[in-house]
Amino acid sequence: MRNRNGYIAPSSEEDTASPIPLCVDLDGTLVKTDLLYESLFLKLKPGALLLFKCVSWLLKGKAYFKHQIAARVSIDPQRLPYHKPFLEFLKLQHSRGRPLILCTASHEKYAHQIAAYLGLFDGVIASDAQTNMGGKNKRLALVSRYGVNGFDYAGNSRADIGVWPYARNSILVNPPPAVQRAMQDARVEQIFKDAAPSWRDYCRMLRVHQWLKNGLLLVPAAAAHRLNELDLLAHLSVAFIAFCLCASSVYVLNDLLDLELDRKHPRKWSRPLAKGVISIKTGAMLVPTLLTGGIAVALLLPYEFLGVLGVYYGATLAYSLWVKTKMVLDVLHLAGLYTLRIIAGSAAVSIWPSFWLLAFSMFLFLSLALVKRYAELVGGLERDKESIAGRDYRVSDLVILTSLGASSGYLSVLVLALYINREDASTLYAHPQLIWALCPLLLYWLSRVWVIAGRGKMHDDPLVFALRDGASRWVAIAAGIVIWLAM
Repeated sequence: MRNRNGYIAPSSEEDTASPIPLCVDLDGTLVKTDLLYESLFLKLKPGALLLFKCVSWLLKGKAYFKHQIAARVSIDPQRLPYHKPFLEFLKLQHSRGRPLILCTASHEKYAHQIAAYLGLFDGVIASDAQTNMGGKNKRLALVSRYGVNGFDYAGNSRADIGVWPYARNSILVNPPPAVQRAMQDARVEQIFKDAAPSWRDYCRMLRVHQWLKNGLLLVPAAAAHRLNELDLLAHLSVAFIAFCLCASSVYVLNDLLDLELDRKHPRKWSRPLAKGVISIKTGAMLVPTLLTGGIAVALLLPYEFLGVLGVYYGATLAYSLWVKTKMVLDVLHLAGLYTLRIIAGSAAVSIWPSFWLLAFSMFLFLSLALVKRYAELVGGLERDKESIAGRDYRVSDLVILTSLGASSGYLSVLVLALYINREDASTLYAHPQLIWALCPLLLYWLSRVWVIAGRGKMHDDPLVFALRDGASRWVAIAAGIVIWLAM
């Protein structure tokens, strides 16, 4: 019998001779991710130009598209973000002898890998080169095999609404509000629902703490002692917003491309996208949205700023796609990205940086980039790893990285000392000799950073370390006092 919403009520006579099989959806149900999107981003990472091939495959049908992607991309079932409460439920059902069938629109290659890893399923129904096992096709396959009311079905999406009416019982796993409303009059056996992503999760995904780096936009105006001009501060505020939006766009894209690597990392595995707290679809939509917002804001500033912002975005994208896997080139690239922020601040207010400022920036930030790689290698050494996943460094490189990083940091101090000795400093500061106090402060801080890194106590993000480190905060306060007295 169908109820007024078209859902089929269970028969009054149930077959007790053999348990009703439970058919389980994969994407969004068993795992808190979408394997098609994951495999697509994994494919795009080594060669973004392959996007054009993806378009041609999609024109031949979704089943063909999935088959071509699966033929070129492998996943690691062990690292996927499984829905743990639901998985425990399936283990309990399996222990009671209930047949479990993995029924998914994902490609059969991935479905069989996951089924083999979990060891819970008695069968797999999945997409192949000819058939996309979603929506209507999934319903037809299940009804053909088990009959109407001959199976229970666990799913989560709108596509599953067409399957549930033909199942005996329904199980909902993290259903969107629209799906839950559509199922309110159906026979729902159980609902598994995680808490919705919090604002903290979105802040982590956007890496809001990294926005502090964009404070470098203020450096040219600060160096020229013009931060007291309200029109310049207004321009710099607009530039800061534009940079934050564009930077977050690349951060989200980087996390989408690095899902597999992040899940293997001792700290990055908890990132919202890697953990499945925020969906891949949401992340994919945010990338162009944030970029468009950043460009729109940047149009309020001189076109030179928009040009520098474009170079920054392209350089950051190149880093995410390719450069970060190249030894030495990656740290030089990171140092250049920091310096680009200073140049962007100059373009926003038409105060162009001196040679001394750019040279100081390159050497200082190269040292910090090398600290980052050093800390990652030490962390890998503690986990008995000889290299960093996705990076072209080995534990044997620790000594040379220390040498390169420390010398680069000390060169930044030398550049500062040479600048203080020039007439340029006397035109900007009433007491330029006091600025010499910055040299020992910077020497102390850099030396301390490298000693802590050598002890294996350095966070793999030097910015996070500086924010949490009490001595670093005192050095920053002392440096501010020195500059104020010199003025």
